Amino acid sequence: MRFLILFIGLVTFGAQAVTLDELQQRFSEQPLLRADFSQQRSVSGMEQKLNSGGNLVISRNDGLWWQQQKPFALSLLLTNSRMVQTVAGQPPQVVTAQNNPQMFQFNSLLTALFHADQRALEQNFRLDFSDRGQGNWTLVLTPKTAPLNRLFRQIGLKGQTFLENIDIQDMQGDSTQIRFFNQRTEPKTLTDAEKQHFSS
Repeated sequence: MRFLILFIGLVTFGAQAVTLDELQQRFSEQPLLRADFSQQRSVSGMEQKLNSGGNLVISRNDGLWWQQQKPFALSLLLTNSRMVQTVAGQPPQVVTAQNNPQMFQFNSLLTALFHADQRALEQNFRLDFSDRGQGNWTLVLTPKTAPLNRLFRQIGLKGQTFLENIDIQDMQGDSTQIRFFNQRTEPKTLTDAEKQHFSS
């Protein structure tokens, strides 16, 4: 799950040609995004696909709150200082630079993905960005450094006004597709309930 969420973000475009620099700039300027998601995972050797869904909140200042609602409850909080995962009411699992330096380093990379930080991405991925016309764009990430190149074969992002699809192909032949919809940018500040998520 932690590999999936950091690609989630809001990017706005006009009718002009889209560039990766513009993607990064506009993404960094967006203070807050709420969206729903559906996720489908195909696992080698299993005929039935695994489906899940929920909602998320991305705050430029506070981090990412990912709430899976089905088939079971799972929440993931990602900030600059920690990653907290809670599954179906079990005690939360907390990752920091002190208790798991390698995982926290990966957490930092995911933050770079979340911000569409081109410099950080180029250190770990080969980037193939395409303007597809009418405001549509794609960004294909091919890992070039360990451990990412041992985990992922390729990660594809597609969008227009917002990031709409993520397609992850891993080295075991499994794949994950995430679709984002019902994106909302209002209100521009966190609600009281949302603040509780980030302060927990």
